[in-house]
Amino acid sequence: MKSIILPLYKETKRLIIRPLESFDYENWAQAYSNMHPPQNEWDETAWDDSELTKQKFKEHLKFEKQNRLKDHFYDFGIFRKDDGVLIGTVKLMDISRGIFQNAYLGYRIFNPYWGNGYAQEACKAAMQIAFKNLDLHRVEAGIAPKNKKSIKTALAIGLKKEGLSKKRLKVNNRWQDIEIYAKTK
Repeated sequence: MKSIILPLYKETKRLIIRPLESFDYENWAQAYSNMHPPQNEWDETAWDDSELTKQKFKEHLKFEKQNRLKDHFYDFGIFRKDDGVLIGTVKLMDISRGIFQNAYLGYRIFNPYWGNGYAQEACKAAMQIAFKNLDLHRVEAGIAPKNKKSIKTALAIGLKKEGLSKKRLKVNNRWQDIEIYAKTK
């Protein structure tokens, strides 16, 4: 297994990117309960109160920690520096080591915070974590061809379009084509 350089934490001009901690419960619950109605087909709705309990949060933290220990999946909260509010998540997922040294990048800014450039800023930080701290060689993002804002984010952080993967993901009970964007170290 690769040597992981800790801490898995990154500050940008306006943001802090880090794993969630137990003291983040109130911030997490508020973030997931205060979303506006979905703005597009990739957006998420506010969670039901039954999903936002302290017990569910503890289970979520345990699951995230297990995935980090397995060097398989790194989930980071995106926090604003000025007020500490959780505004989204960025993930390095399905990490493959060996001859591949690859991860998939996923990101979500909660819809009350759209339009401020937070996705680009957070994803740039995640790419630095991927290449410096996790010593990955390649990071990919799979994006629906109609998701123009996400494509704009991928291009802004230096990912290049590699092609179209037909019927790659099953979303809303139907198989969808996904464009692959990637960057190597």
